Amino acid sequence: MPSRSVPGAAGYEAAPNIALVKYWGMRDERLVLPNNSSLSMTVGGLRTRTWVRFDPGLSADRLWLNGEPAGGGPLQGVAEFLDVVREEAGTRQFAEVRSDNDFPTASGLASSASGFAALAGAASQAAGLRLTPRGLSRLARRGSGSASRSVFGGFVEWEAGHRPDGEDCYARPLLPPDHWPELRDLVTIIADAPEKAVRSARAMQDTIRTSTAYAERLRSVPGRLANLRTALRMRDASRFLELLIAECDDFRHVCETTVPSLDYLTPASRAVLAAVLDLNRTAGSPIAGYTHDAGAHVHVFTFEPNVAEVEGRLRSIPGIASIRTLRPGPAAHPIPATGPAS
Repeated sequence: MPSRSVPGAAGYEAAPNIALVKYWGMRDERLVLPNNSSLSMTVGGLRTRTWVRFDPGLSADRLWLNGEPAGGGPLQGVAEFLDVVREEAGTRQFAEVRSDNDFPTASGLASSASGFAALAGAASQAAGLRLTPRGLSRLARRGSGSASRSVFGGFVEWEAGHRPDGEDCYARPLLPPDHWPELRDLVTIIADAPEKAVRSARAMQDTIRTSTAYAERLRSVPGRLANLRTALRMRDASRFLELLIAECDDFRHVCETTVPSLDYLTPASRAVLAAVLDLNRTAGSPIAGYTHDAGAHVHVFTFEPNVAEVEGRLRSIPGIASIRTLRPGPAAHPIPATGPAS
């Protein structure tokens, strides 16, 4: 049982993560329990900062996103998550939440992962809970499954677990951010990338019901996860890049075979994938690998000696708004409780 104190205010910062082996599909939607384990890299250089203040004078929860008042779905999601925190903390107070991203929201860059990891940290501290990192991961999962991974830095594995109550479903650190110093993630931001029309939580359940490729994916993921884990530990660059591409292609296949089809990519996104494959063919061995989540932006992984060549090729593609060259990032952590003014 976590310790408690009087609700107050707190701030927290978290980075998004990019799944190297994806989770797609839940065995329990309310508790956000996935059908398969997953593996990710927390991304340095991008961040969400969130401040939470519980106030006995409020009659409802209030939310500001990037300095603007927010309602509708975003507010509902935050309020439902705060209900989980309130139940655990034994309080009925409503809260004011302010959250800022320094990267695009709802476009496949895991803003929900960093957002709910930061919210879990700030809200639990503001509510007087003192959670272990494992407990914080479990809590963040209730807002967004991938948020469970953004609690930790570097390379992270999220255990799907088996228990119906979700107590064995949490992320754990696998390798630290400095494990592979030469590794780079070229986050390729697609111009005019659309926001997701269907939230991932709903889309993945559509895949379970309708994709003819989903059952085979579930059978293949454990082996791919073990192989990728080994490639990371051994710093086997060629194997890592090959597995990264194969996993992304398999994820995209189950999305595209969902009814109705889930096509998150734009022509510019697909040109990035083609450019990576062409670079590898020209080099005679893998020098880059790609992956993407449920959105148009693409993460292109490579290593320091090849960054200039890979980035140069990507910048020649029409429709690329920007490229950010990033490294594995830190764990979520507290920040001063005083946030931006309204």
